[in-house]
Amino acid sequence: MSDKVLMKGNEALAEAAIMAGCRHYFGYPITPQTEVAAYMAKRMPKIDGVFLQAESEIAAINMVIGVAATGKRVMTSSSSPGISLKSEGVSFLAGCDLPALIVNVQRGGPGLGGIQPSQADYFQATRGMGHGDFHLLVLAPASVQEMVNLVFKGFDLAEKYRMPAMILSDGTMGQMMEPVSLDALEVNEHDKSWALTGTKCERKPNIVNSLCLKAEELEYLNVERYKRYKMVEENEVMYEEYRMEDAEICIVAFGVAARVSQNAIDKAREQGIKVGMIRPITLWPFPKKVLREAAEKVRAFVSVELSMGQMIEDIELATRCKKPVLLCSRVGGMIPSTEDVLAKINEANSIGGNN
Repeated sequence: MSDKVLMKGNEALAEAAIMAGCRHYFGYPITPQTEVAAYMAKRMPKIDGVFLQAESEIAAINMVIGVAATGKRVMTSSSSPGISLKSEGVSFLAGCDLPALIVNVQRGGPGLGGIQPSQADYFQATRGMGHGDFHLLVLAPASVQEMVNLVFKGFDLAEKYRMPAMILSDGTMGQMMEPVSLDALEVNEHDKSWALTGTKCERKPNIVNSLCLKAEELEYLNVERYKRYKMVEENEVMYEEYRMEDAEICIVAFGVAARVSQNAIDKAREQGIKVGMIRPITLWPFPKKVLREAAEKVRAFVSVELSMGQMIEDIELATRCKKPVLLCSRVGGMIPSTEDVLAKINEANSIGGNN
């Protein structure tokens, strides 16, 4: 086991991508993710990799499509407005069944908004992020170490299921510094017989394409793709439980909101309130089953978000609205305080009386 090193989230994420075998990065500077690109600009030339600052976010994502079609590991990163510009290209990646890793270090919006942290791109990430029927694998780290781990996981799952994956971070996670272990995690090998690598006159040419003019064929491709998505939902859900053994109130939070919530839970427990947390690590696939099971035991849920209330809809859908779901949120770059979450826990505790 190597010693831990102190690293900023954005830089740890970039180093993890290199360790996971990424040798191609295309991006464009935008706060608060610029350190990802800056780190790649320094490191890639030293390892015979490719760093290219594209002329725009649109150009960057199209370069990603080109490398992904060859079966190589490729990454791009941006922050919220830049991710919106990439959305057409992400849809093309999905339509071509190409693996790639996309990093969104979220900032406030809509529009240009501000450069402070946000989680308001939840809908964008989990609802497909572009035109047509498709999904992204969406991974939400809550620490710098988890950023490193999920970069490996993101590349692995993207290749396993031939679909784009996204690390959904935020300005706080990207800028904070924490000790991390950079021990190399496992890099799995996946079949890439579909890739454009040149036939060498030894096989039939591969075709990577998202255009299908025959309606019946396009329907077939979409149905087959959703069979694959069903496998993802059955096998790749990731979440973490905190003090849920006897919980009567369940906090649901991800990323930086989960860190604040954990402190509030500990304080509430000191006051005798039985509260715990389910932290989704995969936002898609969402941990529906564990929330549905929790709804049989708890009196209420509290969704803690840096948005006007987006994930709360998935909690209500997962639990079939069996129990009330309260919202604790701050927006515009603000982060809920421990006291904000504790106040909402007390409100939830009043529902149905104390057991």
